[in-house]
Amino acid sequence: MSEIKVSQPHNVSVDEARQKVQEFESMVQKYGVSSKWSGNKADLKGTGVSGSITIQPKSVDVVIKLGMMAKAFGVDPVKLKSSIEKRLKAAFEGEASA
Repeated sequence: MSEIKVSQPHNVSVDEARQKVQEFESMVQKYGVSSKWSGNKADLKGTGVSGSITIQPKSVDVVIKLGMMAKAFGVDPVKLKSSIEKRLKAAFEGEASA
């Protein structure tokens, strides 16, 4: 099983960070991955994929675990990590420094 970890620093409130993460959530839902929030953490589940999104006071941390099904579908962990980093960075670009 491959594990992808991405941490995106931010200078906004936890509530604002969660709003910014919604675009990322929409992207993963396109791939059949659902998210279930409990406080500041969302569990991610899909066919061959699991993980979490955790909103910390100064960062958003994403962990994705790719199972055998994801590998069978040809998911490239390196490309996926790059895509996650790019989307999270775009979500937080232009934020005001605290």
